[in-house]
Amino acid sequence: MKNKKIALAVSAGIAAYKAVELLRMLVKEGADVRVVMSANAGQFVTPLTFESLSGNPVYHQLFNSERSADMEHIRVAENADLMLVVPATASTLGKMANGLADDALSNLYLAFKGPVMAAPAMNEGMWGNLAVRKNIEQLKSRGVEFIEPEEGELACGTTGPGRLADLDRIFSRVKSRFEKLQDLRGIKILVTAGPTHEPLDPVRYLSNPSSGKMGYAIAGQAQARGGEVVLISGPTHLKPPTGVGFKSCKTAEEMNQLVQEFLPECDALIMSAAVGDFTAEKLEKEKIKKQSGEGRTLNLVPTKDILMEVSKVKTHQFVVGFAAETQNLVQSALEKLRNKKLDLIVANDISAPGIGFQSDNNQVTLIDADEKIENLPRMSKKEIADILLDKIPGHAR
Repeated sequence: MKNKKIALAVSAGIAAYKAVELLRMLVKEGADVRVVMSANAGQFVTPLTFESLSGNPVYHQLFNSERSADMEHIRVAENADLMLVVPATASTLGKMANGLADDALSNLYLAFKGPVMAAPAMNEGMWGNLAVRKNIEQLKSRGVEFIEPEEGELACGTTGPGRLADLDRIFSRVKSRFEKLQDLRGIKILVTAGPTHEPLDPVRYLSNPSSGKMGYAIAGQAQARGGEVVLISGPTHLKPPTGVGFKSCKTAEEMNQLVQEFLPECDALIMSAAVGDFTAEKLEKEKIKKQSGEGRTLNLVPTKDILMEVSKVKTHQFVVGFAAETQNLVQSALEKLRNKKLDLIVANDISAPGIGFQSDNNQVTLIDADEKIENLPRMSKKEIADILLDKIPGHAR
């Protein structure tokens, strides 16, 4: 972490004293740390303590500071590689989730454009409160990485979840984060996302509930880790990640054409799009009218299997497929892995509640080319994206 710039944000909780030791660990590793404090964090540890250990001024007041006119929070935000919130109290998480900015810490968070990590610490009851859980899920969906608290004796005298994660664990996660920041530099990654729309007539189409969140998370994380990314997306309401090359399409045929166009130049293809399996045999030129009491027969034909087409022409590319299943999850994924000559397949049960389509979270099973099976716990799609991307550096050329 030598010369890495870290904004260490300390909020007002008894665990603030542990941030002092964390600061010492970061500085010892060579990091340039700027401490930012919430309005009441100084009730637990003085700014002078952090200033003495970091060797840098501490930003803890919005007003009445000799540096207020210099817009300290903007300067810190512009120069930091990572914002690390330790401890993250229920109050601080609430401000972050809802865009409030009434102290130095919350101002910095809103101004900061880089990666954010948070290590919560609070009373057991607060940790389980529905409002707090909702705020955490909201922040995770926006990309904040959480270092979950541990169970143990709490300052209030009770025992349960809410104790700040062990400092060695926090330090290790931060170090790993920096190791990943540029591990995809020089690697060209092609990602597909979202559903396809297969038209029936001028106003109707066949589709599925895919939101595109998984593919967009993969593209965003790949770009953040230094990859050169092109995202091919079916129709979604999502905003493409900053810095990512973006190509939109509607039908499976259009997506296939774009994949074939960009495939030769890419090192890895991650096919997370939920491509429609069928399209109309004949596209009606006029809107299909509903006749009272009469049904309608639609003649459907299979769409082109994009991954099968890729398997015929790929050379060095590391290819990842997705299998959204409602039954026989592993067996169906294995068949797809073999038939389409994939290097990795990501399988998930879309019938399970709370995960999959439209959700910010998922629970998936990874199967590699050697048919090694890895079951992942339920986690955010951004976390899954990083695990998938971890597989690329050692394979892509």
